[in-house]
Amino acid sequence: MRRTFTATAVAGGTAALLLTGVSAASAHVEATPDNTAANSYSLLTFAIPHGCDQAGTTKMTITLPQELNDAQPTVNPNWTASKVTEELPQPKKLADGSSITKRTSQIVYTAKAPLSHELRDTLVLSVKLPDMAGKTLYFPTLQSCETGQTDWSQIPQAGQDEESLKTPAPSVTITPAKADDGHGGHGAAASGDGMAQTAETTPADNHGNDDGGAEARSWAGLAAGIGGLVLGGVALLRGRRPATK
Repeated sequence: MRRTFTATAVAGGTAALLLTGVSAASAHVEATPDNTAANSYSLLTFAIPHGCDQAGTTKMTITLPQELNDAQPTVNPNWTASKVTEELPQPKKLADGSSITKRTSQIVYTAKAPLSHELRDTLVLSVKLPDMAGKTLYFPTLQSCETGQTDWSQIPQAGQDEESLKTPAPSVTITPAKADDGHGGHGAAASGDGMAQTAETTPADNHGNDDGGAEARSWAGLAAGIGGLVLGGVALLRGRRPATK
């Protein structure tokens, strides 16, 4: 009996710790790409897991890294999207030989109604990744709420673990280009070499990519912990049955 209770308690404690792990994995605003190959198009899904100190989220301002000239926001029926542009200090020459004098510096999503702290949503940007394999792009994101705000803009220093940061900026690391990349990808995506003229009209999939593999692994671990808890309960019931003569 004592051993059975111990096993059950351990399984229950494991499940509780795994639940805590799931919460921690979902605590940050993260960017999940559907593709990371250099010089290719990618859909970046920004997850909004919670509000600011339990206040509803009203606006998400995503700052683009200097390596990107533009991004195309995907329509989300719960938000309105707009672009902020900036003049470049000097013309920037593109790979096709043309030049630009301004770029999109931010994408601003404004909630039509505050997103409750208990709910989550995703925002999707279409971008063309630069031909810079090994480069990590950071997207500082300001989360504005009904009261207060959270500035997800911390960038790790050389050798610093990103997990040690309290409010890390969402990031994407570019991988080597694929042989057939550069012209395909997302047909209506924004071009990384110029300013997109129209916005994508496909509604965002709020149940697609969200918090990345970390959350999936956390849920798998949680399932294993709950399984152990059930087995412990079965063992307890068996232990309480009277012995047969």
